Order: sequence, then C-alpha cells, then structure tokens
Amino acid sequence: MSRVLILYGTTDGHTRLIAESIGDALRVGGVDADVVRAGTADPHPAWYDGVIVAASIHAGGYQKTVEHWVRAHACDFGSRPTAFVSACLAVLNQTPKAIADLDQIVTRFCKTTGWKPMQIEHVAGALLYTRYNFIKRWLMKRIVAQQGGETDTSRDYDYTDWVNVRRFAEDFRRRIAAAA
Repeated sequence: MSRVLILYGTTDGHTRLIAESIGDALRVGGVDADVVRAGTADPHPAWYDGVIVAASIHAGGYQKTVEHWVRAHACDFGSRPTAFVSACLAVLNQTPKAIADLDQIVTRFCKTTGWKPMQIEHVAGALLYTRYNFIKRWLMKRIVAQQGGETDTSRDYDYTDWVNVRRFAEDFRRRIAAAA
C-alpha cells in the first residue's frame, strides 16, 4: 500500500479541512494518508511515496511553519511525486493581475524553500467572518466589498470546489501508482 504525507498550514482552520478532504479521498482510493499540521511534528519525506503540502495565503505569504518544514526537507523529496496546494480567495478573481499576483507568491515560496513541486494546485478557500477578530473582519469585509463579494459578516462563506479537491487527490493517487 502506498503512503502519502499531506502536510498543511492553516491560519483560520479551512486549509485543515482541505488537507483532510485530500487525505480522505486518497484513503478511499487505497492509499495510506497521514495528514499533519506543520509545526506539530517533523515527518520525514523518505517515509512516504508522495508528499502534498497545503498552505493558505495571508498577507502575501504562506504560514512560516510550512515554509520552514519545506526548506528543511526539500532536498529529501527526491523523485517521489510532490504537489503544492495553495488556498486563497484570490483564486476567484480571474483577472490577469490577480493570476499574476498568485503566481508571484507561489514562485517566491518555491524560490525561498528551494522546492519545485511537480504539481501546483490553486484552491479557493473560505471567508470565515465569524472566526475573525473585529479588525480582521472589518478589513476582510472592505477587501471583499471592493471585489463585489459577500459582506454579511454574521456568517461564513465556503468557496472551495470540493469536487475539484477530490479530483486532485485522485489524480495524485494515480501519479503515486504510476511511480511505483
């Protein structure tokens, strides 16, 4: 049985749900998947047949715990299949500038960590107004209003395409099987 590590970083908890969904989809396909939050353990890539790293963009970068783990282990990935899942609401904005900004953030992350993932998957995250403090809620509402998004701060909005997340996991499972 193949074994995959899904290492994730999260700020408000939604990227954890994305990582768990990927893990669940891999398990359904017969893969042993370990979902680990960056900074809580130090799993070694050599223990796995494939590695998926998931992180969310906040203030123009990813969680530092993810960045530190990838930088420490990028040379250990070897030729095993790897993927980077980037969660961000900006994925919903398909303007050339928004796409270029996302690409720049991912490129900076890869350059900083020394990692060149075999696949990069952009996933829309969530707008979790009810979990934000007053300042973050106010700031997010302003940003989202400029884009014509949802501004009712009494509820949360999940923009993740869960079917696509499962499809990504299935594609990764096939890549693991082909590599074996």
